[in-house]
Amino acid sequence: MVQGSSLIRPRTVTGDGAGLVSHAGIAWLAETADLAGLTAGLSTAMAAVPQRRHDPGRTLAQMILALADGATCLSDLAAIRSQRSMFGAVASEATVWRTFDQVGPVELRGIAGARAAARERAWSAGAGPAGDDLIIDFDATLINTKADKQDARPNYKRGYGHHPLLAIIAETDEVLCAKLRPGNAGSNTAIDHVTVLADALDQLPVDWSAGHDVGDDPAEVEHRVFIRADAGGASHWFAEECVDRNLDYSFGFHIDHRVRDGVMMVPTGCWHDAVDAGGLRRDGAEVVELTEFVDLSNWPTGTRLIVRRERPHPGAQLSLFDTVEGFRHTAFITNQTSFNVAALELQQRQRARAENVIRDTKACGLSNRHSMTSSTTRSG
Repeated sequence: MVQGSSLIRPRTVTGDGAGLVSHAGIAWLAETADLAGLTAGLSTAMAAVPQRRHDPGRTLAQMILALADGATCLSDLAAIRSQRSMFGAVASEATVWRTFDQVGPVELRGIAGARAAARERAWSAGAGPAGDDLIIDFDATLINTKADKQDARPNYKRGYGHHPLLAIIAETDEVLCAKLRPGNAGSNTAIDHVTVLADALDQLPVDWSAGHDVGDDPAEVEHRVFIRADAGGASHWFAEECVDRNLDYSFGFHIDHRVRDGVMMVPTGCWHDAVDAGGLRRDGAEVVELTEFVDLSNWPTGTRLIVRRERPHPGAQLSLFDTVEGFRHTAFITNQTSFNVAALELQQRQRARAENVIRDTKACGLSNRHSMTSSTTRSG
């Protein structure tokens, strides 16, 4: 008989030292999955995978719990399996292997749907963004492997592994989706950004994604969704995809000869003070719009170019141009219409918080998945 789909069993907190369990922290993660309907959704998504005793969706969820707890191989499920009173029955390594090996396109679509439904339920309960706008950050990260896993390749830092691209909600620090890519995948690969964008929007509740399909009437938009990325996302295709989906965007922009020439043409009095998160003046930093000085005709109509310059901190690596000017320069493009360039620059600079989310995601299992088998890799 197949086990129930709940990840966690009822428990009692006492002070007498009886019934102690280890790894109790992941119980809260399991309970959240149960309450949000994710566990049941995974069971539905994996319903076509044959199992006699263990619910395949629950088995999948248990492996995710183990990854978050530090597991690096299937045998590490023993940490959960040994605590039946809390986590219930846990499948053997062979059963888990067979479960992952049978995950195909239908199951992957079901899993994505289960995640979206769980998010909508959680947001309805108050876990969603506080405002009416949403910022989605795009960023890639390197994951090194210990062995020759499927699609693992050398990367630009002389490591070996994968180079996944993630979409992260800035307001809630949620990872909407990720695309597993080989280590030699380019940071500026437009098709990857476009693919992840579509998957990310599919993960949003209906009222948040309304009006953001390709070709939708702008009048259908219920919530403003803003796409933010570093220079790796600054491709014409990605920018055009954002416009086609009625999305605002802000992408880092490389300092090339056109930008340098534009900076040299800006009158001294046109620079504005940069601001910090509290709205106060940022010492030694200024911003200016270069849209009128740089040819942006190849970008979507309305694209603007903004540059920040600041006094470099000790030890900062500067280009020859920065050395001559005495400032460190950064630039970004955006299709936002606000005249407050200092606020726009601050918003782009705050993209750095995505790095904190990626660090936490690696600590919660993303770095551990490199030790999984090739079958697990394919379905990850």
